[in-house]
Amino acid sequence: MWKLPVGRLFATVYEEDDEAHDLWGRLSDLPASRILRCGKKDNFWAMGETGPCGPCSEIFVDLHPGRPAVGWDEGTESGRYLEIWNLVFMQYARDDQGNLTPLPNPSIDTGAGLERVAAVLQGVDSNYETDLFRPILDAAAALADLRYGRDAAKDVSLRVIADHLRAVSFLLADGVIPGNEGRGYVLRRILRRAVRHGMRLGFEGPFFHKLVPVLGEVMGTTYPELAETRQASVATLHAEEEKFFATVANGSRQVQSEIERLRGQGTSILPGEIAFRLYDTYGLPREIIKEIAEEERFGVDDAGFEEMLKKQREAARKATQELQNRMAALREVIRGHAELAETRFEGYERTEINDAEVVRLATWKDGAPERVSNLSAGQAGVVVLDQTVFYAESGGQVGDTGEILWDGGRARVVDTQKDNSGVIFHFVEMEQGQISRHLRVSLRVDHELRLATQRNHTATHIVHAALRQVLGKSVRQAGSLVAPDRLRFDYTYHRGLFRQELEKLEDLVNEWARRAVGLEIVTRSYQEAVAAGAMALFGEKYGERVRTVNVPGCSLELCGGCHVRNTGEIGMFLVESERGVASGVRRIEAVTGEYALQEVRRQRAAYDELTQRLGIRSGDFDQQLQKADQLRQRQNDLENEMKRLRMQLISGAPQAADEEMVIDGIRVVAREVPMAPANDMRDMADTLRSKLGSGVVVIGARSDGNVSLVAAVTKDLTGRVRAGDLVKRLSPIVGGGGGGRPDFAQAGGKDPDKLPDALAAVREAVEEQLVR
Repeated sequence: MWKLPVGRLFATVYEEDDEAHDLWGRLSDLPASRILRCGKKDNFWAMGETGPCGPCSEIFVDLHPGRPAVGWDEGTESGRYLEIWNLVFMQYARDDQGNLTPLPNPSIDTGAGLERVAAVLQGVDSNYETDLFRPILDAAAALADLRYGRDAAKDVSLRVIADHLRAVSFLLADGVIPGNEGRGYVLRRILRRAVRHGMRLGFEGPFFHKLVPVLGEVMGTTYPELAETRQASVATLHAEEEKFFATVANGSRQVQSEIERLRGQGTSILPGEIAFRLYDTYGLPREIIKEIAEEERFGVDDAGFEEMLKKQREAARKATQELQNRMAALREVIRGHAELAETRFEGYERTEINDAEVVRLATWKDGAPERVSNLSAGQAGVVVLDQTVFYAESGGQVGDTGEILWDGGRARVVDTQKDNSGVIFHFVEMEQGQISRHLRVSLRVDHELRLATQRNHTATHIVHAALRQVLGKSVRQAGSLVAPDRLRFDYTYHRGLFRQELEKLEDLVNEWARRAVGLEIVTRSYQEAVAAGAMALFGEKYGERVRTVNVPGCSLELCGGCHVRNTGEIGMFLVESERGVASGVRRIEAVTGEYALQEVRRQRAAYDELTQRLGIRSGDFDQQLQKADQLRQRQNDLENEMKRLRMQLISGAPQAADEEMVIDGIRVVAREVPMAPANDMRDMADTLRSKLGSGVVVIGARSDGNVSLVAAVTKDLTGRVRAGDLVKRLSPIVGGGGGGRPDFAQAGGKDPDKLPDALAAVREAVEEQLVR
């Protein structure tokens, strides 16, 4: 019991709902003055213009009963009277004429705002003041060296950060990962919005991830998954933040470069097309583009930006729609006007049957599907059968291939797909004869490819279990591909595997293969499967009846795919690569069976070829490593000698008349140098700057379609000439951009032929700064 004082409560009812009004008066202690009738706007709920609807009754609480009473409208608008409960009496159906008809089965839709109730019980004015939010708000404020409640604008940003922290952390705990589409894109946008609000508070580097432990302290007892995934979540958020801050830094330089170029053309408006390119190509938030433009006293063509955004969305929608339309059209053509029964799949226990019936046929005409009564040799098309042994692509497993046979005919099955209703499409290339509806045919799945696929599928399950054993229970599957020649397993983790961990993973999978454990595959209800400990994958959709694949003592998962009968059939397991594919997501690619043996032989051949080319005698492995180290040292020595000679050339050569100039008493050197690595370019500029003692240096190099520019200014002159402004002025000439500090800056470009023009423009660029 919450024991809220009756004197603080109000009840509202729809103005025409006498029954609800009378019930409140008869069944509660509320006085008549606190049972209020309200109009349709506030107390009549509807799903839409038509459909279920009905009057509602709401419970409000006075947050400040000690203050003088105020009118109802003033109290609700100010937030003093806070709604904590709502009851919708779903009793009518409204038609398009506005007529209300009683529903045959009326119901009450009721619910309370849990956090609002917490605010009331804790005696605070809003959800954000409760113990669910306040620790996070205080922690975020402390990181920003602020106090929550002192500045209204900053408080808004702190509340956004606290709210978004909860959303992001629970998404990560549920297995969602940042990405560029679907739920991953939603997660990334929420995260980046929180980080942008952090920038408003003065954060210039990653901070958001530091708040995850605070959320764990607040909600971790109730939601243990927050603690289980905390380490991975912190690492994922940190990586995403670093990427975003780098994006903002790089994009900001591009905005500055465009503004400088446009300023030189005498305009003060950033065109919508350019603003959109910066937003779309560099991932720079629109508001940051506007902030930079405002700082430079530039306007932004918002209408042009919106037009470009609209075009992009329409193009993306059209591309997606074309793909969806093609599949939808195929389904419609295949189905015709009659419903098709789900194709019966018989392929778990066998790969051949001899009595399948052809139900539908289709081909393509001018790129569009067309339903036909037969297909002949040389045509490509789609075959639907009443039953099949061909597995349709799903759950990461590729579709089967093989052949369909009949008297005098053969069709090669090149892919197998299915629609949401379970109708399986066999994509075929006709090789001999003619196939027609109602023909009885034989089906032959490519047995060797199916067996290889089964090896990889079972190995994928064991990889998942082994990763959780090596790295911990926070590891979650983030995707997979199971094909005959390889398996790919994506999983959530905050770093790459160490060599010892990778070897441990291989050892565990190979150990389970050597044990030759028989699999237990059972179909049962979803509830029974989960109760038995079966792992359900986030994002997958399951029916009431599910198939569980059990590797006893190792793995139990919900899976509709094809597997070996015994883990011994997997043979050898070999990891080919382990790498990152997104923030907080790693990918393992591996091979099994015969493909693993082929990979070992390929690596051995490559090793033998490498030792032969390097002149390293095969045999003693330690001697081979020693020889390789000697070759590497020799290469390093040669590179260092080249660097020394370049520096000697720069420091010892006299300046040509057109390379050195004096501008308003400042010595300025602008010189083309041989192309060198970025570090060497910086060293050359630094050497020339030291040689001048006081002055400005700009060097440029070009090769293979690229240009490098470096500007260096001695400390005594940075108040008059800034290196960063120099490269911003010069880099557009060579088709690039860049920036840096007042004493040192770099830029790149893609027009080598314009390097002489850029160096010739150094005088003018320096003079422009001196005039300011």
